[in-house]
Amino acid sequence: MEGIVVPIVFFGFLGAIILVPTWLRERTKQSAHKLISQAIERGQTLDPSLLERLTDTPQKQVDRPRRTLGSGVVLIALAIGLGAASFLSNGFDYADASSDGMILGATILGALGLGFLILAIVDYAGNRKKADV
Repeated sequence: MEGIVVPIVFFGFLGAIILVPTWLRERTKQSAHKLISQAIERGQTLDPSLLERLTDTPQKQVDRPRRTLGSGVVLIALAIGLGAASFLSNGFDYADASSDGMILGATILGALGLGFLILAIVDYAGNRKKADV
């Protein structure tokens, strides 16, 4: 039973970290659209700049490579920390550490971190090409 609980908690936590901010953004967009439709139903005139701000996507896409790079570095640091904690808690015995669940978590986090680093490099290269054109 214990072998099932740890992955469920781990992936549930990761899912919550990813899904909750996405859900909150969508909820904000829905409330903005609801506000616009209510104003139109009441016959109120809407300022075009307000309408643009409510329906526009956030300008965070400009800073996406930096955020991706930061996410990659944090995930790799977590993977190193989990790996080190696993080896330290097992007295530097690789056979005991490899059967520990922390090594699995460290491997997953490290792989995600490398993926984010590769994505950041691709984004930086793409932005550089757009700037050159």
